[in-house]
Amino acid sequence: MKYSEFLGAISDSRMDICQNVYNEYKDKIKIKKEKTVLKNLEKIFDATLNIGIEKGFQAMTMRDLSRVSGLSMGALYSYFSTKDEILRVFLSEGRKIIGKILSESIEKEKDPVAKLETAVEVHLFLTEKMHKWFYFSYMEARNLNPEEKENAVQSELYTEKLIENILIDGHKKSIFVETDNSLAASVIKAMLQDWYLKRGKYAKKNIEVDQYAEFILPFIKSFYLKA
Repeated sequence: MKYSEFLGAISDSRMDICQNVYNEYKDKIKIKKEKTVLKNLEKIFDATLNIGIEKGFQAMTMRDLSRVSGLSMGALYSYFSTKDEILRVFLSEGRKIIGKILSESIEKEKDPVAKLETAVEVHLFLTEKMHKWFYFSYMEARNLNPEEKENAVQSELYTEKLIENILIDGHKKSIFVETDNSLAASVIKAMLQDWYLKRGKYAKKNIEVDQYAEFILPFIKSFYLKA
């Protein structure tokens, strides 16, 4: 699969997040016109990511958010009571969207090798499409309250578990070698994270996401496929 094919096969994940926020919190949001809510949630979402990446979420104020989003302070408070609520809501809903896309993509495949390839490609392509969200989510997880921080950890482990289960299934079917599947999944996850956490390094080398995927897939399979 190429990144362009992936983009053509999925919906706009940013808008999916905004739609999920609206569906779950519409009773709390003071604005009732759905079209207006979605448009403004998108502005808040984009502004939060841009400010958070530029100066850090803890340094961001609601006034900063008002200025960058173009919404008045009153309008902002019609959607969220605090910036911590914004952080919690957008990270939580983003994790739901990502988990859904990843699991559904893997479930479409029957063969363990195809499942592993899909897990790697879809994860990479999601991090490319939603780069700011992934980077922001990773950097700001420490600012979540204990309950939400645990949710973020569990989301991370969920991805690793998907990969681990593929490796276990492949071993049972005599396709993958016997190994420490939990550790192997952690190492594969680290390779996937490297793409969005050190994107600047790869940009300087003119490496794009398709090239990265094409390189690490044979690298991964050489370790786990039986000769």
